[in-house]
Amino acid sequence: MSTRWAKELPFAVTVTDKTGKIIEMNDSSVKAFEKYGGNSLIGKNVADIHPDHACKKITTIIETKTANSYTIEKNGVKKLIYQTPWYQNGEYAGLVELSMVIPAEMPHYVRS
Repeated sequence: MSTRWAKELPFAVTVTDKTGKIIEMNDSSVKAFEKYGGNSLIGKNVADIHPDHACKKITTIIETKTANSYTIEKNGVKKLIYQTPWYQNGEYAGLVELSMVIPAEMPHYVRS
C-alpha cells in the first residue's frame, strides 16, 4: 500500500477506483481476504469477492456517491464496516472500505 501510515493499522483498509477495481489493500485487508486471494485481489473488481446483494449495495454507493455503514457478526466476532467514496482534486475517485473488530457491547455517548 502506498499510504505508509495505513499499512499496519489493526483494521482492514481496502481502496477501489471509480469502477470498483481494487487498487490498494493494507496488511489487515490482505489477511481478511486471504481465502479470496489476498494481495492478488489488487487489480480485480470488488464484485469478484462479494455476493450479489452486496454488489448491488456497492453499485448504489458508486452511483449515488454516499457512505454506507453497518455491523456484522461472524464466528463470534463483531465488526463495523464503513464504506465511503473518496475524492481526488474534488473529483470522485472510488471507494474506501474500513472493516474493524469492535466489542460486542460498546459504550455510546451523546455529547452536546
